[in-house]
Amino acid sequence: MNAATQLLRELVARPSINPAFEDDPAVSGEERVAELLIDRARKTGLDIRRQAVLPGRKNLLVRLAPAGKVQRRIILAPHMDVVPAEAKQFKPIIKNGRLHGRGACDTKGSVATFFHSLCEIARSGSRPKHTELLFVGLVDEECNQAGSRKFAQAGPKGNLAIAGEPTMLQTVTAHKGDLWWRLTAQGKAAHGATPHLGKSAIHTMARVVDVLETEYAKLLRQRSHPLLGSPTCNVGVIRGGTQPNIVPGQAWIDIDRRTLPGETATGVWREIRTLLNRHRLKIDHTDLKGVDSPALETDPQLPLVQEFLRASRRRKTLGVHYFTDAAPITSGGTPAIVFGPGNIAQAHTADEWLDLKQLDQAVAIVTRFLRAQP
Repeated sequence: MNAATQLLRELVARPSINPAFEDDPAVSGEERVAELLIDRARKTGLDIRRQAVLPGRKNLLVRLAPAGKVQRRIILAPHMDVVPAEAKQFKPIIKNGRLHGRGACDTKGSVATFFHSLCEIARSGSRPKHTELLFVGLVDEECNQAGSRKFAQAGPKGNLAIAGEPTMLQTVTAHKGDLWWRLTAQGKAAHGATPHLGKSAIHTMARVVDVLETEYAKLLRQRSHPLLGSPTCNVGVIRGGTQPNIVPGQAWIDIDRRTLPGETATGVWREIRTLLNRHRLKIDHTDLKGVDSPALETDPQLPLVQEFLRASRRRKTLGVHYFTDAAPITSGGTPAIVFGPGNIAQAHTADEWLDLKQLDQAVAIVTRFLRAQP
């Protein structure tokens, strides 16, 4: 078992379920992962700093200073939290060249890749002359990305950030944004025996859903981004009424609207409202996330992005549909890309795993990129 695999094995064995989904302190929170990395960072002689984000939860900043004056900063930014899992999923198993366990793919494989590469550079004695290398272990990616939002606000800024996610070793420069909204229809309650005296909010909401799933979906398919395709709208939840013998006075749906670069919450709401007004459908909307989650679009022609492509032996960048920490980091003034070992199809599954060959390849790519820094 090589050093990167051993690190991944230890990371997976330390539960770090996002506290938004699990309140048992034995398995929730990122601190156990941070403690492991801090211990290794100290033994390697790296600078360590913590950045307070939420009560009891802190980003971990591990720094390798350059030999001379800092003229460039590269940020390696994977997240340390994972989604809920059963206890057995925190007992890593290696079988047929794969490491199985919660977080192996999303995204402790990236944590192991970035941290091991940083330590390799530090131990080699040939640190960059003018490039600071900064590992940032982020909290809360799986919920509201509070860690990356705090880091974007407090800094430090960099010349390029690499957000860790399972991209199959592809370099991602674009991903969709995300709006979670609750749309509410008001009706008039009445006795179920005299429905003509009321107004069914469920009937109104059924018509709203039909418009979103047909006319609005068709409208969205007419737009396209070269890396991301079309925006989408999914009706994921519907609720309404209280019991069969009462005409429902209220009904609501929760929607997930994936946005393209350039789309804003204000603009999206305006187009939905305009479309529903044509059908004389009146609804209210509420933001369920409470934070801005815009699409990512980083210029693939940026010199550092091109350097990373060369290190990864790739020619083109890709786009993905899911949201990542790269977008909040970019909002703070640092261009960001997304990269890591593993397939997003394995993320959050009951049998999550990572191909260890990809882990080794990812380490080689990131180490090659870091060694090339001036």
